[in-house]
Amino acid sequence: MNWLIAILQTTLFVALAPLLAGWLKVCKCYLQNRQPPSLLQPYRDLLKLTNKQPVVSEQASWLFIKAPYIIFSATVLAATVVPLIAVDLPTSASADVIVMVGFFAFARFFLALAGLDVGTAFGGMGSSREMTISSLAEPAMLMAIFTLTMTASTTNLSLAISHVLEQGLVLRPSFVFALFALILVAVAETGRIPVDNPTTHLELTMIHEAMILEYSGRHLALIEWASQLKLMLYGVLCANIFFPWGIAQTFSLHDLGYGLLAIIGKLMVLSIILGIAETLVAKMRLFRVQEYLGFAYLLGLLGMLSHIILEASR
Repeated sequence: MNWLIAILQTTLFVALAPLLAGWLKVCKCYLQNRQPPSLLQPYRDLLKLTNKQPVVSEQASWLFIKAPYIIFSATVLAATVVPLIAVDLPTSASADVIVMVGFFAFARFFLALAGLDVGTAFGGMGSSREMTISSLAEPAMLMAIFTLTMTASTTNLSLAISHVLEQGLVLRPSFVFALFALILVAVAETGRIPVDNPTTHLELTMIHEAMILEYSGRHLALIEWASQLKLMLYGVLCANIFFPWGIAQTFSLHDLGYGLLAIIGKLMVLSIILGIAETLVAKMRLFRVQEYLGFAYLLGLLGMLSHIILEASR
């Protein structure tokens, strides 16, 4: 029974990721006084791409063809270690923050290789920019997550969330710093404004989109789906690590249903906040991204120091 719930949780991650992307797009359209598309439009786009025959360049190697499957699989594996609706599942033993970051890095590595494989100028440029940003984003993310794990004395996400639930509602300055640091990193890692613009058509400003310009058909569908899943993963991390109330601690139908409703509500609120931020803020220059992620690292460091000074000394 527990394994069925763990499989169901991963399936919900994969199935609801396009819906979250659709909700975010609807929120942005309303904020920008535009006619919004259907909430199910991302599903239609994925289905349309899946039914199309992919076109592969003559210069592409086997890596270019296999990379979308590897990227999608690695992102799904990352979803198995992040608690969505319940904790203490059979997959909790591997729900380590280092494992999750490793899966993200693995997927990013093959995405960058795929961008370089065909030999186009924009693919190489996007891969270079992606690896530069990731080298700055990963330390900031680890610093933010380690603030939580120091509080719970474990790097296991499930145990850390259970610890926060047992402590109850406690105002921790370290969590405030860590939350803002993780949000800044999530914006950069998922290619959102102000770091990147997922809807841009200007090749010189592209980062993530530049690496996938040569993809089409089902290959592009897998990469787009993995990108939507990654956005949902970061949203769930922010929601369930710092606001874990509502997540199921038992496997009763009532608690699991309440946990599902709770995470849906949290993600809806986070999407509205992200939509407002992307509407009010313009895309920054590429050379300003290091200052942006440096500030995220500083926030994570302040969170860790405030934990040591204010909380660990108690």
